[in-house]
Amino acid sequence: MANEKHHGEAGEQTHESHIELPAPTFWPMVFAFGITLIGAGLVTDWSVSIVGFVITVFGVNGWWHNVIPHEEHEEVPINVALRPAPILVEARSVVRMRPGQEQHRQLVPESVQPYSAGLWGGLAGGAVMAALACLYGLVVQHSIWYPINLLSGVVIPGMGDATIEQLRAFNGPAFFAASAGHVVISILVGIIYATMLPMFPKYAFFWAGILMPLFWSGLVASLLNVVNPAMNGRISWPWFIAAQLGFGLVGGYVIAQATSIRTMQSWSLSDRLFVDAPGMRGHEGDE
Repeated sequence: MANEKHHGEAGEQTHESHIELPAPTFWPMVFAFGITLIGAGLVTDWSVSIVGFVITVFGVNGWWHNVIPHEEHEEVPINVALRPAPILVEARSVVRMRPGQEQHRQLVPESVQPYSAGLWGGLAGGAVMAALACLYGLVVQHSIWYPINLLSGVVIPGMGDATIEQLRAFNGPAFFAASAGHVVISILVGIIYATMLPMFPKYAFFWAGILMPLFWSGLVASLLNVVNPAMNGRISWPWFIAAQLGFGLVGGYVIAQATSIRTMQSWSLSDRLFVDAPGMRGHEGDE
């Protein structure tokens, strides 16, 4: 008897010995079987559909008489020994928590970085990235114009097919195209960093400076191999990853050092409604 389950809702007070339930019927299965044969006949032979139609009619008729003009029921006995005990109401009160108190129902993140931090972080990271790229050009290709001309190939398709001598030489249009594109992309990525950093765990600038550059490098390598294989073969990917890591670490650090802005979810109800009323302000409003 210790393993027996109690049936019914806790606290029910009925004293009936039986409960009335709908009577079991097999006609719905007959009806479904007939419908299945009708569908099967559409892809096999018409005679199968005819048999299915006849079975469907019998199923509908039998199901109809189960509920019309009177629904069929059966009485199921109730074991009084398994009846659940009534619920006892206690007089103890529950302390209610207010939204926002003790991190109750707080969303993530609780604070965000301003967009201006993303702008300056993007510019700082872009400067470090450009310096590492120029260092690669100077050490490996003996020309700081090589990575600049190669970057301009994103805007000027013909640069991807240029010779090594042409990439090592100064090119005015390529320089301005690469500079403008690099600045714009750096600012946009910096703003994205400012939006995402509050969602990272502790040492967010470190994780953003490692994980995101590696992800971005893999994405660029995969796409460039399909879009422009010639340019993909001229990029030194170890140096490219190093430049991306420099951007992520420096840009993430600058953004993380900016003063964060608390989101509206930390405000009291009166602060959100911009109402100055006694008794409505939370702890922050009282201070």
